[in-house]
Amino acid sequence: MKRSLGTCYYPEHWPEAWWANDAAKMVETGLTWVRIGEFSWSKLEPQPDRFDWGWMDRVIETLGSAGLKVILGTPTATPPRWMLDKHPDMLAHDKEGRVRKFGSRRHYCFSHPGYLDECRRIARILSKRYGKHPHIAAWQIDNEYDCHDTAISYTPNARMAFQNWCAARYQSTDALNRAWGNVFWSMEYDDFTQIDLPNLTVTEPNPSHVLAFRRFSSDQVVRFNRAQCDEIRKYSNAPITHNFMGRITAFDHYQVGADLDISSWDSYPMGFLLDRVCADQAEKKHYLRQGDPDFQAFHHDLYRATSSGRWWIMEQQPGPVNWAPWNPAPLPGMPRLWAWEAFAHGAETVCYFRWRQAPFAQEQMHAGLLQPNSEPSSALAEAAQVAREIDALPEVGTARARIALVFDYDSAYAWETQPQGLDFDYFQIVFEFYRALRKQGLSVDIVPKTIDASSYDLVIAPALLTVPASLTTAGHLVIGPRAGSKTEEMSIPEEGVPNIFGLAAQVPYVETLPPFASIAVDGGGAVTKWRDHLLGDGALYHCDEGAIALRQGKITYLGGWPDPAFLRRIIQDACALCDIPTLDLPADLRLRDTDKHRFFFNYGPKSVVFQGRTIPPAGVLWTTLS
Repeated sequence: MKRSLGTCYYPEHWPEAWWANDAAKMVETGLTWVRIGEFSWSKLEPQPDRFDWGWMDRVIETLGSAGLKVILGTPTATPPRWMLDKHPDMLAHDKEGRVRKFGSRRHYCFSHPGYLDECRRIARILSKRYGKHPHIAAWQIDNEYDCHDTAISYTPNARMAFQNWCAARYQSTDALNRAWGNVFWSMEYDDFTQIDLPNLTVTEPNPSHVLAFRRFSSDQVVRFNRAQCDEIRKYSNAPITHNFMGRITAFDHYQVGADLDISSWDSYPMGFLLDRVCADQAEKKHYLRQGDPDFQAFHHDLYRATSSGRWWIMEQQPGPVNWAPWNPAPLPGMPRLWAWEAFAHGAETVCYFRWRQAPFAQEQMHAGLLQPNSEPSSALAEAAQVAREIDALPEVGTARARIALVFDYDSAYAWETQPQGLDFDYFQIVFEFYRALRKQGLSVDIVPKTIDASSYDLVIAPALLTVPASLTTAGHLVIGPRAGSKTEEMSIPEEGVPNIFGLAAQVPYVETLPPFASIAVDGGGAVTKWRDHLLGDGALYHCDEGAIALRQGKITYLGGWPDPAFLRRIIQDACALCDIPTLDLPADLRLRDTDKHRFFFNYGPKSVVFQGRTIPPAGVLWTTLS
């Protein structure tokens, strides 16, 4: 696989006289790809059915003639103002029923049929015009689904679409009432038109109702994405992508990715650290200018699993961003490290966002590779360095890991719907397992629960809503807590809990623990947040009140949320059982193996010495595997 670099460019923001110089400078820097167009609907179609193609024709020719490959975005994340006049009810509503107005971006409801038709139309018109253009080498659908919490909407259109979704899923209201347990609190429905959205209820709505609505909302995103993909594929053979984001569980990325040729995501390590990573103040201070050492890698591995293994970084942070609570500048070397870490995890392309910092509007404080006056920012030289290193390093492929970590969007919906404890967070428990694996120097594949587990030596699947029997074909399966505790419709299984094929165990009751009430585990570490009270043979770890984990054959069931010390023991014991070597890495160091190389990444502000090698601050080293 040959790696490459790119950038995101907004020619509509700059004088046309600048375009050729910008293109030449991109090529001189070593960039191959340039993304354009994803926010340009008002420039392409300033009035309904009145198009201005000249500027787009010229910029594509300018960029392509310079030697760049163009990624053309469909502009559906930013419908122009006239669109609202044409479809006044297209705007999304928040959970409180308030309209989310025009004047920013992503101002649409996924369930609005008229707007979906408009999106099909603009995708069709764009692909008919540019689908065979020699400089259009890829397409991007829309931009950042669920950015600003926009995947879930509570409009009348969403209500009607949800009723139709329920009718298709359950076929009769009797079946729906049984599935949801609507006999409780006299919630039965006689007709699907009676079903409302699960918001603004007196107290919490039925969790089965909420879970169904979450699945419906995800399906609406899938439908929206597929509609545009279908139009483009009628006229173009170029690959199609969408740029996902970090820590987003509002829709099923595996299902969206099934309609893409390439998954991509937008990596903003320092913004995420202060906005989305759960860490204490000391950790955030330590990684303030580097970003969390595991958060980006987690998403690299997750999104690699969403579209047949092909994935990119569509937006890579080059300097301070504008949207986090605070926005420091990166440590010198980090824009290079972030790019190489993506490549080590299998990325084909890394595109820096953006080429030139905007001097106006909402993102004017967001750094680019160039300053607003076209002077280079510090990241430009790092991008050029990465480009030179790409040319020097032989092509490599992504190595299959021996360990798989299951991430399941349905489980995320379920535990967001009914957390039981204030701090029970599905994303967080999976991420903590991932971090613990990385600290032991391990490469990990993140996979859906439908994976063929027999090809992995070790599969880890915390907190799964339901557990398919296929997971038990792994060399060894570590599962729990809370796994197999519900049916698909969010009720307690008749078979008992946990409902896991091949495991003879019972959980008669569970409890959630406040932050000040952890339970010590014999031998070191503790259980926090959640505890399953376990009964069964094969007790593996104990606390004063009994077993905290069981091991029966090829299954280990963990009955609590482990703290870092206990989690380290679990990982080391499971890997020893599977004959997988581990390494206790220095705190700031992370490894990733490709098929030919081992990469070392120092996320710390000081040099790290490991196995006779010195890795400088924000440093990247690689060695050839024997």
